[in-house]
Amino acid sequence: QVQLVESGGGLVQAGGSLRLSCADSGRTFSSFHMGWFRQAPGKEREFVAAISRNGVTTNYANSVKGRFTISRDNAKNTVYLQMNSLKPEDTAVYYCAADNNIMFMRIMTPGGMDYWGKGTQVTVSS
Repeated sequence: QVQLVESGGGLVQAGGSLRLSCADSGRTFSSFHMGWFRQAPGKEREFVAAISRNGVTTNYANSVKGRFTISRDNAKNTVYLQMNSLKPEDTAVYYCAADNNIMFMRIMTPGGMDYWGKGTQVTVSS
């Protein structure tokens, strides 16, 4: 059974950094491609970053490219999102999600993910 739990969210000033973590309590973490999504109030959930099951391939939304870094540690069943140079428009609930497809989708979509965490709030003040 896959259970994803996010942590690391909080309140930070613009220009600051946060590191989100998403831990899976199951035994199959390394078989999933993983993604981070975010949803701001009144907006649809959007793709942020993706990482292949072996951690070799990553991809980012244009809005976060160069500022955010996704990584994973399969020995710890954890995926991370390092967020630097944060902007007020990064304010959202951030979700991690697991994709059980064989192929790695560089641009993940919410409908294509198999498992979700409950999210962690990130608030960036100006």
